[in-house]
Amino acid sequence: MPNRRSSSTTFSRHAVAVLGLGPMGRALAGALLAAGHPTTVWNRSPGRDAELLALGARSAASAAEAVADAPLVLLCVRDHAAARAVLDAAGAALRGRTVVNATSIAPDEARADARYAEARGFRLLDAAVLTPTPTIGGPEGTVLLSGDPETFAVHEETLRALGTVRHVGADPGRAAAYDAALLDLFWTSVHGWVHALALARAEGISGAELAPYAQGLPRILAPLIDDFARRADERHHPGDRSSLASAEAGLTHVAHTARARGLDSSVLDAALALTRRAVDAGHGPDGVSALVELLSVRSCDRSGAPDRRS
Repeated sequence: MPNRRSSSTTFSRHAVAVLGLGPMGRALAGALLAAGHPTTVWNRSPGRDAELLALGARSAASAAEAVADAPLVLLCVRDHAAARAVLDAAGAALRGRTVVNATSIAPDEARADARYAEARGFRLLDAAVLTPTPTIGGPEGTVLLSGDPETFAVHEETLRALGTVRHVGADPGRAAAYDAALLDLFWTSVHGWVHALALARAEGISGAELAPYAQGLPRILAPLIDDFARRADERHHPGDRSSLASAEAGLTHVAHTARARGLDSSVLDAALALTRRAVDAGHGPDGVSALVELLSVRSCDRSGAPDRRS
């Protein structure tokens, strides 16, 4: 039987409710319990709270019951539609509370959620959890939050139980924007590695044979991250180390090799097409970082060429 709690509005500011007990939700709840915060948990489908109950969590029969005694509510479910459904189910019980939405959503959805919360009398912070479940509760765990800075300040001490937390701006969608940008990098990188494995296999090279050489790439890419970030911010893209013309040549032979072996080259072809657009617009001598201008619609001139500024 669930441990039902009083609906009294007199509560410790350290009490927390966690709605959603997937792997990340359980990790968040576990970190809060480890830090000594009274934690009530709820999940739409039962049976995921046994380990947390053994650690001292309280179980609620509904989302509304879960938040009744908690000034701070962490929401972590599958997607935006599921998050809205849970908030709707909690209803008036959320009034006066702060919800930290750790569900992966789009920036515009986070902004819409902030308006939704304001209209219903509760506060909302959007959270982007940047690191996997084993890191949560330790210094390696990284959580970015955005929304009203005063609301963040009220709950910052409690939220630090989750790991390293940072407030990244008053715009409710800003944490989600960080999340989307970093997932963009992650998934395109993962796709690149999987595609490389397929290409190597087609040429008779095993994954084990290729992996030691691939391990060297992070050491090459690490300084490029800071260098390209600086160039993007300055909108200055010298081709002193590598140029778009050389990138076009490299992508051309890689795409040719993939097609010759019957591999799907659609992602490579898209990257090659973008690079060729820049080269054809006269930016072959520019650095590869200049592609950010071509991708940023607002920074492009009418021809679609990168905005080259010195």
